[in-house]
Amino acid sequence: MVESGTGSRTPRLLVLGGGPAQLGLLEAARARGLWIAVVDRDPGAPGFRHADRRCLLSTEDEAGIERVAAALEVDGLIAPGTDWPVGVGARIAERLRLRHPITPATAVLATNKLRQRERLTAVGVPQPRYWVVGGEGSLPDVSLPCVVKAPDQQGQKGLTLVRDQAELAPAVETARAVSRSGVVLIEELAGGSEVTVVGISSGGGFTALAVTDRVVAEAPAFGVALAHIWPSEYGDQAVAVAEAAVAALEITDGPSYTQLRLSDGGPVVIEVAARLGGGHDAELVEAVTGVPLNNLAIDAALGQPVLLPPLEQRAAGAVTRFLVPPTGVLQSVEVPGDLEGVEQVRIYREPGHVFSAFRRGSDRAGALLAVGSSRGQALSRAETAAERIRFTTDDGDLDP
Repeated sequence: MVESGTGSRTPRLLVLGGGPAQLGLLEAARARGLWIAVVDRDPGAPGFRHADRRCLLSTEDEAGIERVAAALEVDGLIAPGTDWPVGVGARIAERLRLRHPITPATAVLATNKLRQRERLTAVGVPQPRYWVVGGEGSLPDVSLPCVVKAPDQQGQKGLTLVRDQAELAPAVETARAVSRSGVVLIEELAGGSEVTVVGISSGGGFTALAVTDRVVAEAPAFGVALAHIWPSEYGDQAVAVAEAAVAALEITDGPSYTQLRLSDGGPVVIEVAARLGGGHDAELVEAVTGVPLNNLAIDAALGQPVLLPPLEQRAAGAVTRFLVPPTGVLQSVEVPGDLEGVEQVRIYREPGHVFSAFRRGSDRAGALLAVGSSRGQALSRAETAAERIRFTTDDGDLDP
């Protein structure tokens, strides 16, 4: 057992995930002197550098994680940046009688896309049209383009963008192959700009901390963010719908991350997550408002009061820009020391890491956070910095 200098027990936090999406929270936990255990199946996970105890387990291994949590006598569990472990953490916390910001029932609504669609429909929150395909029967008559997905998986696993009717049946089979339940969800592809609402809830009260425009790569990736730009040009329209969606899922405490599209009929909810976003959103929030969102999320996970400080305006514009390397084996990275307006540069991988074609969020090489006196200046600084950061790769060791 780890003791603090005052003789009282240092809080123990179990973090589900040690990848790029968890780095900001892990750094915040380390800075406040917590004892940290990190679960990740990747021995090279960058978050392990912050761990007091490394746990080589899949973040979906619920039984294994519960044994670890009990043996380590942790005080709280948190799953920032990825969806399925949110439910794992909530269920384990309930069984171990640990205080936790969300219940297992809320976790189901937040991590199962079909259950979420059903709840949002029941309370009238606007969202795209959707269809459900079971194990048998003919395919429904859907609107194209559409997105086909496994409703109980996370990230891009089993997801296909369908633009032609001939692509629908193969896409359904792809999703069914990875669906935990065998059920497939088909969603109409909503048009319009994509925005995210980063929020925090305490005692049932919701506060929107930042609304960002989400720039995504359309090819070869679908839906993988390249940048988050603040402030959004559509913030006022998005906040009310996001707040209604968070309330519908009964997220009363802790962080939330809501993705929306601004369709012709107004904002529609693409997805709500009861967690920190995986794109360093908490760091952007702190840079522009002064609110230490990573620390508030840790407070919620440890069962401590979530006390929101007054919001400041520290910048007039901010951009999180992800860094995309050339395909190949990473040899070196050069980060200039004079990147104007750049508050933070994160490089996720060490030399020797193999970068495949840009298809998933995990294929990003890093990210930077730039601020400015306007949205435009922050965006310009981010793009200039991204161009000056050099990744050297060698494809000679790749399989043909």
